[in-house]
Amino acid sequence: MSVYFAKGKGWRYDLPLNGTRYTKAGFKTKRAAKKAEAKRREELTNPISESSAEKTPTDITCLDLINLRLDHVKAYNSESHYNTYKYQARRWVTKWGDLTCGQITQAMVQRHLLERRKISAYAANKELRYLRATWNYGVRLKLVSNNPTEGIEFFPVEKKVKHVPSAEDLDKVIACADRDTQDYLWVIRETMGRVGEINRLTWDDVDLQNQSVTLYTRKKKGGHLTPRRVPMTQQLFDVLKSRCENRDTSNPWVFWHRYWSRKQGRFVEGPYGDRKKVMKRLCKKAGVRYFRFHPIRHSGASIMDGNGVPMGAIQRILGHENRRTTEIYLHSMGDSERDAMRVFEQARQKSPHFPHTGT
Repeated sequence: MSVYFAKGKGWRYDLPLNGTRYTKAGFKTKRAAKKAEAKRREELTNPISESSAEKTPTDITCLDLINLRLDHVKAYNSESHYNTYKYQARRWVTKWGDLTCGQITQAMVQRHLLERRKISAYAANKELRYLRATWNYGVRLKLVSNNPTEGIEFFPVEKKVKHVPSAEDLDKVIACADRDTQDYLWVIRETMGRVGEINRLTWDDVDLQNQSVTLYTRKKKGGHLTPRRVPMTQQLFDVLKSRCENRDTSNPWVFWHRYWSRKQGRFVEGPYGDRKKVMKRLCKKAGVRYFRFHPIRHSGASIMDGNGVPMGAIQRILGHENRRTTEIYLHSMGDSERDAMRVFEQARQKSPHFPHTGT
């Protein structure tokens, strides 16, 4: 239905047009909502001339801008990024959905962020990044004239050393898992791939003959689905060869499951999604400190760095465009740091003021 009554919101029109949804609520009567819908349809199907547009300031509802931004993120970014964006956007729609973008002030955004700050500075800063990106998108398309997040600073956070599981802890966790989950963890561990890349993996991406795996990511500039080839370790080859020999040829994915779809009202088959509860259960069972899938990438990068693998090779395996991003993943304390501290200690001991002990 295009016009309907929403409790507490009044009459609302919902206008889908060319793959985009335009909606507005707060009308006192059905007739008023229909009239507004017809006017909006006319504006969209018969846009005003460029000269007229310069005279008339453009403004849309906050809900329209959010929906447009979500459509853009879905088209250009990964599914996990889209889901995170959608989760954040629900709060904005609840609070500001019926307002125009021009009615959203810096003070309103600041109050909202202070509320999120009660959860954590990290949560508030994340919300600020997503809000800023949404309004910047609107400004770039000339849908809105200003960004209410401008001038708002990020909250200070307490940065901590990221917990990176040791090889021994990973072994313990894998040993506690069922066979299918063991294979899943081994593939993440031996490719150092992102979870989304492993979930997307199909048998067409597995080259057993040349012992390589092709992983695809959208975490590149422009959102392009970009491939990279990762050589197989012997462990990875053994795992994938075994799965290939015993696979269901009707499914293209290396890892898939059968699940109930509430949207379709039936059981469907598809690739894995975000398996949030798996690692919590396995870590508890193994008696190790909790970690999720992503730190497994950090663990592998640190092992390679600690054993003298060149930074460029680590960067290519992890699929990073920026060397500085790769450096974040390196948590090993290498020989160069230890040598530097030995030099420091030896130089300090030569000082005549060094408090020597003994007879």
